[in-house]
Amino acid sequence: MAVAGTFYSANKEELSSHITTFLQNATHPKEQNIRALIVPHAGYVFSGGVAAEAYGTLGKKYKNIFLIGSSHHVSFDGASIYTQGEYATPLGNIKINQTVAQTLLHSSKYFTNNLDAHAKEYSLEVQLPFLQTIYGDSLQIVPIIIATSKLETLKALAESLEPYFNDENLFVISTDLSHYPSYQDANVIDKKTLEAIQKGSVNDFIARLVKNEESHIAQLQTSACGWSSLLTLMYLTQERGYKYELLQYKNSGDTLYGDKQRVVGYGALKVYQQKNETFLSDNEKEELREIAKLALYEAVLHNKKLIVDRTKIASKLREPLGAFVTLYKNHNLRGCIGRFEPNQPLYEVIIEMAIASALHDTRFLPVTPDELENIELEISVLTPRKKINSLEEIVLGKHGIYIQKGNHNGTYLPHVATQMHWSVEEFVRNCANEKAHIDADGYKDAEIFTYEAIVF
Repeated sequence: MAVAGTFYSANKEELSSHITTFLQNATHPKEQNIRALIVPHAGYVFSGGVAAEAYGTLGKKYKNIFLIGSSHHVSFDGASIYTQGEYATPLGNIKINQTVAQTLLHSSKYFTNNLDAHAKEYSLEVQLPFLQTIYGDSLQIVPIIIATSKLETLKALAESLEPYFNDENLFVISTDLSHYPSYQDANVIDKKTLEAIQKGSVNDFIARLVKNEESHIAQLQTSACGWSSLLTLMYLTQERGYKYELLQYKNSGDTLYGDKQRVVGYGALKVYQQKNETFLSDNEKEELREIAKLALYEAVLHNKKLIVDRTKIASKLREPLGAFVTLYKNHNLRGCIGRFEPNQPLYEVIIEMAIASALHDTRFLPVTPDELENIELEISVLTPRKKINSLEEIVLGKHGIYIQKGNHNGTYLPHVATQMHWSVEEFVRNCANEKAHIDADGYKDAEIFTYEAIVF
């Protein structure tokens, strides 16, 4: 603990009372779809209430919480992951997911376990009492301190983190906003910075930082001390349907102890995927169909994988989404393979699934060149999955289901239920038995997710 007794109370009971009060006073509703939070990291008398507006939106448990902050003390070309022992606050110790930490450590030359980066750093520490109060002993973190200002390095760090940027994990980005302008100037400059952050665009955010610097505002030392952490998050979210929503802004001049001649800005934001993120226009659907057809022909005729120019692909088609490609010959099934996990750009999934459906569906012989003119393509783009708590949430014909229990998992597309004239329970039981290979009643203690399919 580097700042217990200064940034927040070192007394366990007093600290717990402060955090509880902050959270009780938060005004925004709890939600299930939060993927990331952006929160300030000053002393609680200055920014605790603003931070609570972000933390108060958390309505579900996460497997891991990735805490990411920019170093105030060390500088090197990379980021440090704490891989020894645990973090601690007066509320107790916090477990670190050593498996994830070690995996990341070996995933990129830019990750290190430089302990000096964590020793005096407070940007992550001040977040922990909030998370401990919300999640108790189930809290498990991956603490990362970014110590570089190189954009290429930040992009590489984001690429290593991308596999973990999913529904199971929460990313918490720790940053304050403007440092030391006057109260009036802070309100102006922070508004512009927050507008740029809400665009979720790396280029727009960098451009705003440059403009802020060129404005020569008196006493302004930085627009956001955690700008490198913010950029890392933006590399993970841009062009992928994520929305950055401002929850609250204040600066230290708004507090009882603030000096309005010299302030620090604080913003709380939540980051989530918009509900219409998977909507595809007719032009985008046609582009995907053309890609699938070209991939099919290239594979069958030349035994090659189609190569396309990513820069010419519509931005929506570069988002990570699951998809199935189905082949029909004379209206009869000729192959169908898909990928559920949204871990690749959609256009790449379509290329690979078109090839797999034609050549690697073990139910059929590979498609031959003389069959091509009689092959029809059908594409099913899958929306991100959503965990459900009751079978009553499943709408037959609309929802596909994904069942997971231990190492077993399986899925049924939405149309399966209507084709088989199944009830909801039959739909789930058959998926559990035939696809997840668990007992038909095994779904009762399994995780069940729904998703939708855009079929064309």
